[in-house]
Amino acid sequence: MAVASDSSENFADQLITTIHRKNSCVVVGLDPHFKLIPDAVKQKFLTIQKYSLEYAARVILEFNIQVIDFIAPLVGIVKPQIAFYELYGWWGVWAYAETIKYAKEKGLIVIGDVKRGDIPSTAEAYAEAHIGEVHIDNVVETPFAADAITINPFLGTDSLLPFIQTAKKHNKGIFVLVKTSNASSGEFQDLMCGSKKLHEIIAEKTRELGKDLTGKYGYSAIGAVVGATFSQEVSALRKIMPASYFLIPGYGTQGATAKDIKCCFNQDGLGAIINASRSILYAYNVSPWKERYGVNAWKDASREAVIKMNEELREVNR
Repeated sequence: MAVASDSSENFADQLITTIHRKNSCVVVGLDPHFKLIPDAVKQKFLTIQKYSLEYAARVILEFNIQVIDFIAPLVGIVKPQIAFYELYGWWGVWAYAETIKYAKEKGLIVIGDVKRGDIPSTAEAYAEAHIGEVHIDNVVETPFAADAITINPFLGTDSLLPFIQTAKKHNKGIFVLVKTSNASSGEFQDLMCGSKKLHEIIAEKTRELGKDLTGKYGYSAIGAVVGATFSQEVSALRKIMPASYFLIPGYGTQGATAKDIKCCFNQDGLGAIINASRSILYAYNVSPWKERYGVNAWKDASREAVIKMNEELREVNR
């Protein structure tokens, strides 16, 4: 039976409780590349293939449901990246919302990878849509109901506060983009501003804004996105933000290994959740799973990839 997170708890406490329960700090990124979804999933919807956007959205949702079903016993967190859903217009946004709903029904924590950030009034609207609630006459709705989202700090503190205030009100989480995993992130994020790099200044601000949202385990509900592909920077950021949970992209397809992840954790073995998307969802397409399973056994390939990732991260975090 699925065990839902306790929404009355601080988000960081919910996160840590889930990590302990599943013995896993893995985040499965639900990034549906339509062309990589196995044909066996698409067969169910061939009768509506002429309605291209609806067809794509229904295939994506079915794929996500099947993925969630076999990963739910192994991991506690998923992260749908909204761009892969917005790609298919309002039908895709429907699939995004339904994916979140289904994942939560299975007791998973959902991080909406939306990377929002704007002037305060617009930021408030984004926050209420994704992690808050909307009042329509006498009705209250939760449009997406993610447990946490990623946000962009580029516009400054007044653009961050609406997200943080909404997170505090509803016991949700925020992950601020601090040092991202893409190759050219340093063009801006590594710029020197006086004696500090820009990403270090953002890290200090993230720590400061998260002080009032600390849970019983000593971690804040305001975390940071920190790419595993830059281990030297990760070590420095861990010192700046000791009470912040790190959402770590870059594992697997982007080249980071389990050894690169070690510096992300604190001495208590906590403080980081590690995302993998393509290397899990499409494991059937890469070695060694390709040779062992192939596309006809894509679920077995993905399941084995999750099990291996769990084992690698447990070993490095002993």
